[in-house]
Amino acid sequence: MRLRIFLEPQQGATYEDQLAVAKATEDLGFDGLFRSDHYLHMGDHASGLPGPTDAWITLAGLARETSRIRLGTLMTAATFRYPGPLAIAVAQVDRMSGGRIEFGFGAGWYEDEHAAYGIPFPGAGRERFDRYEEQLDIITGLWSTPVGESFRYAGKYYRLSEGPALPKPEQGPRPPVIIGGTGPRRTPRLAAVFADEYNVPFASLEETAAAFGRTREAVAASSRTGSMAYSAAQVLCVGRDEAEIARRAERIGRDPEELRVNGLAGSPAELVDKIGRFAEAGAERLYLQVLDMSDLDHLALVADQVAPQVR
Repeated sequence: MRLRIFLEPQQGATYEDQLAVAKATEDLGFDGLFRSDHYLHMGDHASGLPGPTDAWITLAGLARETSRIRLGTLMTAATFRYPGPLAIAVAQVDRMSGGRIEFGFGAGWYEDEHAAYGIPFPGAGRERFDRYEEQLDIITGLWSTPVGESFRYAGKYYRLSEGPALPKPEQGPRPPVIIGGTGPRRTPRLAAVFADEYNVPFASLEETAAAFGRTREAVAASSRTGSMAYSAAQVLCVGRDEAEIARRAERIGRDPEELRVNGLAGSPAELVDKIGRFAEAGAERLYLQVLDMSDLDHLALVADQVAPQVR
């Protein structure tokens, strides 16, 4: 099992906060650092201060400040950017990182943040997914077009005239693409066509296993030849004793017992057991959602007492 740290900076974090976690992630031996792509905080517990940081600008900085860990998004919103400029940005950050970027990409869903920053938000879910599918086709097509050849595209929402399809990412033919969600039909199909990894965010073990099964069926029914990696994201809250667990849960506005049910919470032994059950369901990677970035001892505890038992 590969363990990756997952941040939600829109809840309140500076670039320096994220850099400190990234360096700890690398020093402690975790596989990667991933972050959300949001512009507005969620819920009443967080103020969002000092304000959002852009995902790809942040990752460009972290790419130059780290040397080993994988870096990426869970998930970049298709509604935020045009596909051509997004393909250029991700390719550039991949080159800046020496080929360590993974591109988590979703349709976008949080309408309030679009309204807050003047970003158009297609109201109908079907249109959002239609646009998203065209963007997947364009971005992967731009990256995969051989150097010296041109790329063009004529879709319902996007049209690209004949262009050079540059720059190319460091990784060939492209950075790994991650698609996530628990949609019963379209998400598995899109994952089978475009993704290298399928991710289930914040779902129960049973829901995760069922979603993996639907995507395996879609992969088997597709014409793809490459393998698919399966992963899950879970909120993290581990402590050496009940007092430490309760203190960490309180700092993120959650109840310890609720987190034991709906996340990875409890003692190191409890985490090892639950991670093992996710592995039995088919997960090869777990994204540990760390909501308190100031608590680097939280990461150190997982690295010391959990990670060696689940690798």
